[in-house]
Amino acid sequence: MQAVEEYARNHFATEAVVISAQIESELVDLSETEASEYLRGIGVQESGVGALIRAVYHLLGLRTYLTTGEKESRAWTIHAGDKAPQAAGVIHTDFERGFIAAEVVHYDDLVALGSFAKAREAGKLRIEGKEYVVKDGDVVEFRFNV
Repeated sequence: MQAVEEYARNHFATEAVVISAQIESELVDLSETEASEYLRGIGVQESGVGALIRAVYHLLGLRTYLTTGEKESRAWTIHAGDKAPQAAGVIHTDFERGFIAAEVVHYDDLVALGSFAKAREAGKLRIEGKEYVVKDGDVVEFRFNV
């Protein structure tokens, strides 16, 4: 498998994804928790399908950022290199047109700290302007005025 991955990387400037049909068929009947335990037990971090989705997103130049509030949390797909106003425009064109700033924290930091308030206290929540390039895994709250 390593030889194939190296060949793809060196000759095609891309990545190879290994998918075990047997493992995937066993995961189908398991809950999310059971599937995680099963994968950990065989020394694998994620399913082949998950790796395939991640690789395709990367190949297509797509990134995901998140928004969250009292009513819902949601993932949004953008292109790599999109700046904050463009990312806001994915939600609604008014957000892009009236963009003022974006409050940004990375997902891992938000989960580890537990809330926006604690992320702010720890200095992990930042205010970013129009030139900020939104990164994969950012959790963003947009400030705008229309």
